[in-house]
Amino acid sequence: MLPGATGPLDGTAHVRPVDGAPGVMIAVGERVVEIARRTDSWALRVRDPQARTRTAFTGVPAWPYDPAAVVDAVFTPYDAPRTVTVDAVVAGLQHFPTAVGEVAFTWAGAPQRLVALAGKDGGLSLHFRDATSGDTTYGGGRILRTDDPAPDGTLEVDLNRVVNLPCAFTAHATCPLPPAGNTLDVPVEAGERTPSSPGAA
Repeated sequence: MLPGATGPLDGTAHVRPVDGAPGVMIAVGERVVEIARRTDSWALRVRDPQARTRTAFTGVPAWPYDPAAVVDAVFTPYDAPRTVTVDAVVAGLQHFPTAVGEVAFTWAGAPQRLVALAGKDGGLSLHFRDATSGDTTYGGGRILRTDDPAPDGTLEVDLNRVVNLPCAFTAHATCPLPPAGNTLDVPVEAGERTPSSPGAA
């Protein structure tokens, strides 16, 4: 059944997924099939409520809350937002997020700087790797969503709220990788860690 439809489809329907956006969802029995577009490729994702990755899911491990992981930062906007090209966890695909500036803060006793992407509903999105990536956290990086900076650029960065992207949970995701340069050479032992994969075996 197509979204918004009142009954089963009998015939032909045209769907037009948007590159990089959530796909079109179609109900097939108790399953939902997503038709998605990524760059010049198309994907079909089957969401099965009985999949072991769902029924055996036990939650996401995370470090204990650490007040010291809440740090003061300064946002410096670009003269104008710019589209950047980043690779995806799937070879051959690319994403084109909007970079709006850079966020500077101190972590592990050293100055750090990350390219900030525009948040989907306001605020900023900091997508980065650090020295834990591929070890205790997912190798493709994690993401932190922040509030809007104050008019003077000051911003609170709560690293306890760093989370995994969907690609940390399934090999069928097409998540973007962090922008060039968004790799910290120090560990960020805060926020979410690598989740278990009960359906991988």
